[in-house]
Parts: sequence; C-alpha cells; structure tokens
Amino acid sequence: MADGLEKRRVSKTRHTSDSVLLQDEKEKHHRSEVHGLKNEFLHKIEALKKNKDKDADHWFWSKKRFIFPLGIMVGVLMGIALIQPSDLPDIQTHLALLLDEFGMSLPQLPDLSRVESEWNRLRSNIPEPWKLNTNGLEFKVGEEIAARNLSAKHPVVLVPGIISTGLESWSTAPEYRTFFRQKLWGGFPMISQVTFNREKWMSALMLDPVTGLDPPLAKVRAAEGIDAASSFIQGYWLWSKIIENLAVVNYDTNNLHLAPYDWRLSYHNLEERDGYFSKLKTTIEGFRNRDNRRVVLCAHSMGSSVMLYFFKWVESPRHGRGGPNWVENNIEALITIAGTHLGVTKAMSAFLSGEMKDTVQMNPAGAYVLERFFSRKERQRLFRSWAGSASMWIKGGDDVWGNATFAPDDMPGSNQTHGKLIAFRNAVAQTDSTLSNMTSDTAGNWILEHTPPDFQRMLASNYSYGIERDEKKLKANNLDHRKWTNPLEIQLPNAPSTKFYCVYGHGKETERSYWYTRSEYEYDEIHPDDVAGTCPNGTDCITRCTPLDLPMSRKSFIDSKYTDENLNPKVLNGVKMGEGDGTVSLLSLGAMCVEGWKRKRWNPSGIPVVTVELPHRPVLTIPRGGGTTADHVDILGSTALNEIILKVATGVGDEVKDNFVSNIREYAKRIRWD
Repeated sequence: MADGLEKRRVSKTRHTSDSVLLQDEKEKHHRSEVHGLKNEFLHKIEALKKNKDKDADHWFWSKKRFIFPLGIMVGVLMGIALIQPSDLPDIQTHLALLLDEFGMSLPQLPDLSRVESEWNRLRSNIPEPWKLNTNGLEFKVGEEIAARNLSAKHPVVLVPGIISTGLESWSTAPEYRTFFRQKLWGGFPMISQVTFNREKWMSALMLDPVTGLDPPLAKVRAAEGIDAASSFIQGYWLWSKIIENLAVVNYDTNNLHLAPYDWRLSYHNLEERDGYFSKLKTTIEGFRNRDNRRVVLCAHSMGSSVMLYFFKWVESPRHGRGGPNWVENNIEALITIAGTHLGVTKAMSAFLSGEMKDTVQMNPAGAYVLERFFSRKERQRLFRSWAGSASMWIKGGDDVWGNATFAPDDMPGSNQTHGKLIAFRNAVAQTDSTLSNMTSDTAGNWILEHTPPDFQRMLASNYSYGIERDEKKLKANNLDHRKWTNPLEIQLPNAPSTKFYCVYGHGKETERSYWYTRSEYEYDEIHPDDVAGTCPNGTDCITRCTPLDLPMSRKSFIDSKYTDENLNPKVLNGVKMGEGDGTVSLLSLGAMCVEGWKRKRWNPSGIPVVTVELPHRPVLTIPRGGGTTADHVDILGSTALNEIILKVATGVGDEVKDNFVSNIREYAKRIRWD
C-alpha cells in the first residue's frame, strides 16, 4: 500500500511539473506575441511619422511657403547692401520720432558714428564690378585737368557702339505689351526676358528680312538720354567714367549729348525710319550756333563707321544738303575709340555659322547652355536680320587681308598665314572635293552662298566692301550711299582744320582667321524653288538652287576641337589668334589711320590724323582691368583715353601725339594700297 501511495505521489508530482512547464511555455509564447505586436505597432507609428514629415515637406514646397522667408532674407541682404552707413543715424532719429507719436520711447542704442568709416574701409576692398555705387575715384582725371585751369570749350557728342546702345520696346501689340518701355538690349530686363521669354524676345528684336525695318506688330527703338549708355547693366559701366570726368570740367546736358541709334538697322534705314542723321545734324548745328564753337565727336567701335557715313550723308546734295564745307565749319575733331574702320573678322563667322571666338571658347557647361538657349541656327537668323551689323563685313579683300601665302600682319616665323581666312584640315577637305582654303575674297562669296537671297539683296543695296584707287571714281562715290561705310571707297571731307584721333588698345589676343569643319547635310534658308534674284546693282545674287527637294547644304562650323598653341599663330578651339584689342583686329583698328588716310587719294584736304595705341596692361586684382586696360569695351574706363578726350574737349588737343606699341606701321606698309 505504501508503494502505491508513493507511486501516486510521484505521478502527481510529475503531472504538476509538466503542467508548470506547459504553463511557462504558454506564457513565453504570449509574451513573444505581445512583443511582436508592440514592435509592429511601433514600426507603423514610425512609418506614419515619416510620411507625415514627407507630406509636410512636400506641402511646404508645393504651396510655395518658402517664398515668404526667402523674401525676408533677400530683403534684409538688399537692405544691408543698399543702405549707406551715413544714413544709419538718420534712421535712428526717424524711428525715435515715429515711436514718439505713439507715446513710446526708443531704448538707448550703441554709438553708430564709427560704422560709416568701418563700412567704407570694407567697401574699398571689394572688387569694382561688385560695387553698386561710385567711390569718387572716377573723377580723378577730370580733377587733374581742372587743376590746370582748363574747362569745357567744345561741345561734345558721344556716339556709342553696339554694346553701349540700349534698345527698348515701344510696341503696344498685346503679345509685346509686357515688354513696353523695357530694355530688350542692355539692363536686367534683357536678362529676364532672355531667360524666361526667349521666343518673344527674339521675335521682337528680329527685323523684317525684306525691308530691314520693323516686323509686324513689333517696335523697338534706341533708348535715349545720357543714362541709356552709361552702363549696360547695374555695376557694368560703359560711358559713365567718361561722363563723370567731363562733368568735372563743366560739362552737362547743355554741352554734352549722347547720340544713340538702333544698330540693327542699315545706315540708310537709320535715316529712313528714325531720321537719325537729320537729328544729329540739327543737334550739332544747335551747339555751333549757340556756343560759337565747333563740336568734338567721340565714337566707339561701330560708331566710328556711323560717323564716316554721316560725313558723306551731311555733305550730299541728295541727303543732308550741308554742302562740301559743313564738316569744316561744324566739327572740331573726331575721336574714334576702338574703331572698326576695316571691319571685323568675327562678323564673317557670325553670318556663316552664328559663331565667334566668344561662343566656341566657352567651357562645355557654358556651351551647352548657350546651345540650349540660342542654337547656331537661331543666332544665324538674328545676325542676318540685323543689316546694321553687316556694315562690319571686312573691307578691302585680299589686297588688305592677304592671300593664300601671305598676310600683312603675319608675324616673323609664322608657319601658317592669316591670309587663309577660312581653312580646313586635310581630313575634312578630303571628304569634300569642293572644299579648299579660302582667302577673304573667296570666303566672302562662299558665305553669301549660304545665306538667303533677301540677305544678299540687303547687303548689295546698302554696302560695298572693295577698294577704290581711282580718284575720279572716289569723287563719284560721294553720291553713292552704299560706299559711305567703307573708308577705302570714299574720301574724307574737305575739312583741313578738323582733326582725327584714332585711339585703340593693343596687346590682347584677337580672333583673326578660322579653321572650319563640316558635318551632315541639312536644309538651309535657300529654298529649292528659289531662283537667282536680281540685286539692286544689276548683278545676280549669289544663290545656288536645285530642282529636287533635297537638302543641299552641309553644316559648316568652327572646328572647335582643333587647338594647337605651338603653331604661329596659335590656334585655340579652331580660331587663329592675332593682334588687336580682343574684338577688332589690329589691321582694322590702325591701318587707315597710319597709312591709308596719309594718302591724298583718300584724304584730299590733308586732315591731320593722330594715332594713339594704348597697351593692354590690366590690373589683375580688378576684374575689368582698372585704368590701364585696353580691352575693346573696358578701354572706355582707361585713364589715358579719358585724358585724351578731356584734352581735346578743353582745347589742348595739340598735346595729344602719336604713340605706338605695335608694329602697325610696318604691317600697314605691306597692304596693297596702289
């Protein structure tokens, strides 16, 4: 019996132990399930939180909630940039008066008297282009001239170039009303429109290809007034340095005039549409009659060609009717600044392929952006609609610019010549038997073959680019307005006491000739059903036609992949570099001044011509070079140029003498003048 009881006790103990173990297992399983559910819940909470943050972030940007705080930040920064330190005490005073109106007082603020001196010390170390205001140094040349007791004597008329002439919209057509009275060329509105409204900007600036005048509905005019050419955009000065120095010696709007013009127009259309030369003649005569002083003309870049045209226009019995002595009676001096007398080679490449050094030498990112905004085709269309820029086609042909083996400005040791204006590498030429290296004459014809008949007719009816040596024909050209932009086909006025001053820079690499390449066929602007149109001079326009509707033109563009700095002249991105001011070649800047106008054939009355070359020696710490720069545009801020202008204007122009830093006299003698 005892054994039975023991067995039951052991069995019961085992059963109890098994029950406990089973209960433990159940509790562990339950805890595991609870823990899993807890983790799952926490994960869901975390996911919901992330989605909420994401939605909130999306809501912040999609609802443009960022604009308000961004506006506050920009406003504060602009306030810091634009408020002058000298205004801070005044702001403190005005704030105190305002609070006093409400019975409140301003707590004691720290002394701000030292803020102005510390601020000016900081601004003096900021590079010039980032200064939004002048710092007083711009008047230095004027002060030095005034210290000599020299003052305004001759009225001054400033004639700008392309970069320094602003254009603004006057169209009231619905599609152009957003542009009304905004600058489409020059100023920040131009940047805004090019960035966000490119198609409208282009259509507003393009001219009618047949008439060369305003296209339907669009109306763009040159901006008027001194401010129109003082700066291109805020902080990028143009004529402002010259104007400031002239002001120091008593020039103002009573004896200083800016004569802007719509540089897109042919010179003939400048008078037809705007009466530009008539208004200029009236302005000069008004100065002459009131002050009894002859006028000094200062013309920059393309403005120099505009003035040569004006001299012939004003003398012509069919146009200005001023008579043969008008220039002698009214003009004291003409100062050409970086004058484009014999044209610019970049005009040739611009008309052919819409390119120039400035476009092909961009870094890849910049080139990509340019092509996205303005493709070569679009740039071609713009350039070819602006007949005014065609006045810068190079003049004189091979006699001036050289042949296949020689150019007047080839440097000693040259292993290639600038006379080949457009050249092709052997690998390119072998793929097209019609290609060969081209001089200026053959290149000119080849470029015209790739332009529409309307453009060819526009050129033929407005310009001539040859060289005339017969004096009888030169005199006959006095009545032919197509010749008046070419100094090689006209004579200077009968004005023996008028002085010419040619002032330009030297020492900056300048595009002079090109290496081109070709790619696939494409349709060009010469349509297959076009016939050779008759140009106004009685000759056929240079137009190729095909009876089949097939693309007949191959893309031609600067061979930007070709660079060899060991050659003479060096090649950079397909551009053969020469001498000049960075934009205009040395031959164009100085050859007429030092040689052509020294010959009676082109200067029968013996107008004295003084040539001043300014070396390009920019200050490296100043982005635009400071007072010793001679860049094509930045020369307007050159100390030496400002001195020349002020000396001529105040009556001591005789102090200005020839100055040479290049071999222009040697180069000019190599030109085939005779």
